[in-house]
Amino acid sequence: MQENTILDIKDLSISFGKNEVIHKISYQLKKNEILGIVGESGSGKSVSSLAILGLLPKKISKITSGSIHFCKFDLTRISPKVFRNIRGKRIAMIFQEPMSSLNPSMTCGTQVQEILLQHTSLSKQGAKEETILLFDKVKLPDSERVYGAYPHEISGGQKQRVMIAMAIACKPDILIADEPTTALDVTVQKEIIKLLKTLQEETKMSIIFITHDLALISEIADRVVVMYKGDIVEQGTVSTLFKTPEHIYTRALINSRPSLDTRLKTLPTIDDYLNHTTSNDIITPEQRKLQHEKLYSTPPLLEVINVEKAYISKQGLFSKPESFKAVDGVSFKLYEGETLGLVGESGCGKSTLGNAILQLDKATAGQILYKGTDITKLLGSEIKTLRKDIQIIFQDPYSSLNPRTPVGEAIMEPIKVHNLYNSDEERKEKVIDILKRVGLSEDHFYRYPHEFSGGQRQRIGIARTVALQPKLIVCDESVSALDISVQAQVLNLLNELKETFGFTYIFISHDLAVVKYMADQLMVMNKGKIEEIGDADIIYNAPKTAYTKKLIEAIPKGIIS
Repeated sequence: MQENTILDIKDLSISFGKNEVIHKISYQLKKNEILGIVGESGSGKSVSSLAILGLLPKKISKITSGSIHFCKFDLTRISPKVFRNIRGKRIAMIFQEPMSSLNPSMTCGTQVQEILLQHTSLSKQGAKEETILLFDKVKLPDSERVYGAYPHEISGGQKQRVMIAMAIACKPDILIADEPTTALDVTVQKEIIKLLKTLQEETKMSIIFITHDLALISEIADRVVVMYKGDIVEQGTVSTLFKTPEHIYTRALINSRPSLDTRLKTLPTIDDYLNHTTSNDIITPEQRKLQHEKLYSTPPLLEVINVEKAYISKQGLFSKPESFKAVDGVSFKLYEGETLGLVGESGCGKSTLGNAILQLDKATAGQILYKGTDITKLLGSEIKTLRKDIQIIFQDPYSSLNPRTPVGEAIMEPIKVHNLYNSDEERKEKVIDILKRVGLSEDHFYRYPHEFSGGQRQRIGIARTVALQPKLIVCDESVSALDISVQAQVLNLLNELKETFGFTYIFISHDLAVVKYMADQLMVMNKGKIEEIGDADIIYNAPKTAYTKKLIEAIPKGIIS
């Protein structure tokens, strides 16, 4: 191993049963370096990083060849006892989902303190003091309060900071960050990236940063490894790899993300690149203007007038209840065939407003007019009829599907509820037709949700929504957790369905690049109020408020912009 190398992986192969998922990969991590590992789900990024920590599931997986050298140790051959002294202390990991990685029954402070008591000689009081110092270091507001708080009592960004504090507690030589900013707001994501870079500069630790977001990796990493189907297809410095990518897969990943400058009619996917079927057709500003003149010459499909949604919070048994407005005096119009992009940070009121429009959570004040009728005043059967016209595509399709029901039946269920078509046979035919329209096949009708990938499950969620032929669809963060190429496929599908069926979308997301690509109008929300509303391109190019500017500046652009 070279003198400035801290980790050396050579010809590493990993199998799950008879299926080899990692094929003889080799790369090095240097001292005081940030190495990015990029690729889609299933490329082997996380599996190979779990092997470094000895966390591969014991009974179903094994390392079939190669070595992982860390300092004087080959991590594929050391005993569990030696590994326990390395794991957490010298090599630490920040996991992708902090809510499922933190113990919900223990306070945040206790969980970090536990690491210090395990790996250092600090006393209980000393470990507590060090934990609070760590919370200060990762810039958690009111670190003493967070120390005594349970995970559910703090925000997603704060939970991620607790995970980082836990990972750096023992000043590790290597920190593995596995998708540490996925599904976080762009502003929180920017803060986390800045924090990791600052900590790396201070402690001189080496970081392996795993993500599917190339714009993000270009802002943080020194070198990049690109993985595809268990192989390393390319590796090199950030500037070389992004400016002159050699492998077609790397070029595909770079170009699958919506451009902030031009609006392509169809986003290129990985398959398009691999099959050389990409299209460069763009929507010109003139075409967009004509389209908008036609759109806005008709009466609005939906009109939201001074809508409020207040919640009552009570801090203690004898404290006075306080009212909190999650949505505060919001008004806007939505036209048939339009896509309204709704953006803002977590807690700004985006999803609450969406739920009020869907009548899933009633507004406490104001009017919501759908085709001229105030739907806030509808009762029982009238709301059931409205459900057919206004539908939602959820963020996590897996949790919105019944794991015990085949997907075909799940899609048929709302069709039956609304008495569409004359028989189950006819309904089944329609469902199979819809499955084909969203890029699935007839065979998928009989399969269960766990048998599909994340992108396929999102297509099933879309199929279930489309089955009712609604007029208005609320897409609530419906592509935020998807790989960049799967995201491109789903966005193309949503635009294609909009053109075919004349759908109207409210597209809720924290990803401004995606919203700008999809939206005709853009509405920015902050603390329950509308911060800014107008043409998506105009707002992006000339934001009027400081808050909108902050959101736009937080979009990762890096070298590839």
